[in-house]
Amino acid sequence: MEKKMGCMRATLIATIFSLSFAFGVAYSQDQLWISETGKYQLSYISELNPVPINQMHSWIMHIETVNGEPLEGASITVEGGMPEHDHGLPTTPRMTEELGAGDYRIEGMRFHMNGIWEITTTITTGNNRDVCIIPIEL
Repeated sequence: MEKKMGCMRATLIATIFSLSFAFGVAYSQDQLWISETGKYQLSYISELNPVPINQMHSWIMHIETVNGEPLEGASITVEGGMPEHDHGLPTTPRMTEELGAGDYRIEGMRFHMNGIWEITTTITTGNNRDVCIIPIEL
């Protein structure tokens, strides 16, 4: 019975995560990063959790003003690397879709080794440009 309950719990968690990713509704409030100018706060959710090594996956980035208003109509670019190893990501992630309500699909994420990574997200709206750096330890 205990094994069955554990399996049901795992299935429920996986279903919730899948629905959250599909609809862009679940972002960890513990993991918010503020942009360099202080205008925006950014969070993300990975298609795969935990973030894997050597596996292509997508992220949904959620961007809003520091007042909590979702950012619409932005252009998002994503770069990354390992500062301690002086190399970048092995892929070129790109924004493929604006999902609305401040959510943006980023495809082409892949980390090829464990360690400390920095994901640099550039947010452009009109003539305004801001950068947010997300540190990740895998």
